[in-house]
Amino acid sequence: MNQQIKVWFDPEGDFLEVVFLDKPGYMRETNHDAVMERIDEEGNILGFSILGISHLDKSNPLIAQLTPKAS
Repeated sequence: MNQQIKVWFDPEGDFLEVVFLDKPGYMRETNHDAVMERIDEEGNILGFSILGISHLDKSNPLIAQLTPKAS
């Protein structure tokens, strides 16, 4: 099965957002200060956003843990 994603980058806001599923949800913190995950009411991950993307250390990858609902 193919899955479509949507990616938005706002250079003025220095903000990147990736959406896996386009449905209502809310933002939740992750273990990385710059990354927020978007989840639905059941805890399914809908996407994520990265704030201040131009200020990240370009010599190291950004690593953040997205936490899906418990099975």
